[in-house]
Amino acid sequence: MNAFESNFADWPDEGEIVAISGVDIRVEDAPHPFHLDQVGAARENWRGEIAANPHLFDGRMVLQRALRIADGRVVGEGHVVPYSTFLWWRKTRTDAAFHLFAMPVIVSSDGALILVRMGSHTANPARVYSPSGSLEPDDIVDGRCDIAGNIRREALEETGIDLDQAIAEPGYHVLHMGRAVTVFRLYHVAETAEALVDKVAAHIAGDPEPEIDEAIAIWGPDPEAHNYPPFILPILTWLFDGKG
Repeated sequence: MNAFESNFADWPDEGEIVAISGVDIRVEDAPHPFHLDQVGAARENWRGEIAANPHLFDGRMVLQRALRIADGRVVGEGHVVPYSTFLWWRKTRTDAAFHLFAMPVIVSSDGALILVRMGSHTANPARVYSPSGSLEPDDIVDGRCDIAGNIRREALEETGIDLDQAIAEPGYHVLHMGRAVTVFRLYHVAETAEALVDKVAAHIAGDPEPEIDEAIAIWGPDPEAHNYPPFILPILTWLFDGKG
């Protein structure tokens, strides 16, 4: 029984959002057991992935081995793996791993949620969600994942929005679905939704290899309004029902 399962009573139900004070993911030097066990299958799957989308890049990221909630925080252990290993795990969703990723919930001065539409060349084409990405080796500081740093870096790279200029709510929130764990933090920015959408458009125009197609201002929780991944839907309800 792994750490997630042995502490399952401490987790919310799937899709339920709870507040946490922080995240403590220790990154181990050894290879991830899932990677060692599935390296051949992951490589074979990768050949099919890049045949379908030659723009994909087999970089490196942190895939978690164990996660739990303890003392109001998400804590766990992870390993650096090739992106190809993650894509294979995403298809299999075996209990040998978890994928924890962090993202900002960016709210404009006039109350809109700012999301982005991913480019057709990415692994999540046309999906609409917050600017974000998996934890990478650059996000590891003194052997642990820097969640706040990852959130700021991904938002800045994808949109040009500097979250250091925003007002961050204290603490984080978390939800999980199908062994994918979403950690998010609420950020209030001074610009209006229109100004932010224009700012992101200018950033995309100046980026030779943009990951996103556009920014979108979201004004309500309609689940059918855009091509949302499942983890966004509880956040829309949470935010626009006044819980944010």
